[in-house]
Amino acid sequence: MAFVDTDPRGRLKGLAGTPTNGEMGGLDFANFYEAEPEIHTGNEKTWLTRGQSFVVAYSILDDGAVLRRDDQPDEYVILLPDDGVAAKVTSGTNTYHLPPRSLVIVPPGPSEVKLETPGRIVRIFSALATDLAEQSVNADSYRSPKPNVAPFQAWPEPTDGFRVRIYSLDVEPQPGRFGRIWRSSNLMINFSEPRPGPRDVTKMSPHVHEDFEQGSLVLAGSFIHHVRWPWGTDLRFWRQDEHAICAGPSLAVIPPKSIHTSQQVSQGINQLVDIFAPPRFDFSEVDGWVLNADEYPMPARADDD
Repeated sequence: MAFVDTDPRGRLKGLAGTPTNGEMGGLDFANFYEAEPEIHTGNEKTWLTRGQSFVVAYSILDDGAVLRRDDQPDEYVILLPDDGVAAKVTSGTNTYHLPPRSLVIVPPGPSEVKLETPGRIVRIFSALATDLAEQSVNADSYRSPKPNVAPFQAWPEPTDGFRVRIYSLDVEPQPGRFGRIWRSSNLMINFSEPRPGPRDVTKMSPHVHEDFEQGSLVLAGSFIHHVRWPWGTDLRFWRQDEHAICAGPSLAVIPPKSIHTSQQVSQGINQLVDIFAPPRFDFSEVDGWVLNADEYPMPARADDD
């Protein structure tokens, strides 16, 4: 695999992939605009889609809707991606104002979220939120673990303990930095730069993840997720290429070992959010890429022991 000279991911190791044989997982995707929500009450519509180690809850809320987690086992992330849509989160006995255009990490335990005006909100959980994982539209895909996905292992707790953490999404681009990346003890979120207009087809970026899935959440515009599986010696495991068209809102879960890249195709703004659980080592090892790296220590790599 190769990247154009201006793509910061060209600095990373391990994205070229290694020869493989045997079973490989398939592409999962859900176009929320084509389906009824998994949760539909008088003032809440929530679409739920999962990967092996994460769950995405995309919600549209009216006045009075409250999103509660009574016994959340680990941290989760809130995205408020739109101008003019603020929220309040209560964690334990404390309540916090969440401004529009923010990413928020909520600690384990009881919590509730309420928008201050009707709008949309995204929550991202690890698969330890088993109730949401079980309600997901693609829950049947994960009755058995997907091949080649490493077992989920959370990273160390934050250096100053679990608490509500609020970050602005409006971070200026910086030469040599890839996207806008935050991590928690169990998740990594890359709120990518908005991409105006269709992608230059001479500057695609096909690459491989060896042992983890990537969740690609489309918030605006439209993308084609191009996915190709390598051919091993056993023809029984060969798969056809896929070119999934996913407009916003939607979530694609891209399997490990597959060669993949995403192509924005809308004439307007295209907005993609990438999700990983647990956090990625390669992104974390590049100085300055993870914007809150000083708050969350990295574990030792298994091959460093």
